Amino acid sequence: MKLLVTGSSGLIGSEAVSYLEGLGHEVVGLDNNMRAVFFGPKGDTTWNTARLESNHPKFRHVDLDIRNREGVFSLFEHERFDAIIHTAAQPSHDRAAAIPLLDFEVNALGTMNLLEANRQFSMDAPFVHLSTNKVYGDAPNEIDLVESESRFDYADANYLNGIPETFRIDRSKHSLFGASKVAADIMVQEYGRYFGMPTVCLRGGCLTGPGHSGVELHGFLSYLLKCNVEEQHYTVFGYKAKQVRDNIHAFDVVRFIEMFIESPKSGAVYNLGGGKGNAISMLEAFALAEEISGIPMQWSYDETNREGDHICYYSDLSLMQSEYPEWSITKDLPFIFVEIVDSWKERLV
Repeated sequence: MKLLVTGSSGLIGSEAVSYLEGLGHEVVGLDNNMRAVFFGPKGDTTWNTARLESNHPKFRHVDLDIRNREGVFSLFEHERFDAIIHTAAQPSHDRAAAIPLLDFEVNALGTMNLLEANRQFSMDAPFVHLSTNKVYGDAPNEIDLVESESRFDYADANYLNGIPETFRIDRSKHSLFGASKVAADIMVQEYGRYFGMPTVCLRGGCLTGPGHSGVELHGFLSYLLKCNVEEQHYTVFGYKAKQVRDNIHAFDVVRFIEMFIESPKSGAVYNLGGGKGNAISMLEAFALAEEISGIPMQWSYDETNREGDHICYYSDLSLMQSEYPEWSITKDLPFIFVEIVDSWKERLV
């Protein structure tokens, strides 16, 4: 197969390139290092581009901005792809407020350009869109919670396994990032349902792994462990440092993408996170980081929570596991922490 991966130098994109090229597929990667524009030099992903080009002979990098409609359409017309894995995005909940037009252009308009190019030139090619759990806005905060010494958790029995895909996405505060991703999410569904195209929205929790260029405004686990390894200060915003997130390794994300491409549906939606088993609070993450690295965590607390942020969120994985029973989480939290710590130690030498 010939596959297109957008955002190919980012976390999920680079994992997709490595995994799928390793299976013998030809992979074209679209990336113009916009992460450095969003986050400055610390967000630069050119190191990952170079790594992919060195290690994967059937990978070809294309420097193209997905906002460039003419360039995107030309690429699709001349290349003809068997599947599209769309991971390119402005990914920061917080950064979006400072760059609202750029955020919307990349997340919504860029996705629209890719969808329409796909419809015109390769309509039967599965289109996999990396969405986000932020499409639910802060509505999950309305669920009754129970507080323990180290975390919040759901008290409502309806959510003991996490948030399902049927949870509402409107009448809540999303952040501008969440709103632009809602626009893209709905459009991907619509192209699937209206035109009958094979499309899926994967509403990710905390996607993570050693290929992440984590920064303060995006990539919480990668950035947290970077601070730990460098013995730098980390600030927690709100919720007593007991807010909970589910973490999923990029490898498990890509394994599901592979399964969807092999057996696609039209207009599908799945919550794709680490689930309850890979859910962890900030306090618990600090403790595990210290246990694995042997380095004390230096952190402080700011009682002001981030706008539209979740107090507790983890994905109910039952729908995707029922429809793709061969898929499951293979990387647990200790494994993920060790890999990220080792990766930062190597990069920071």
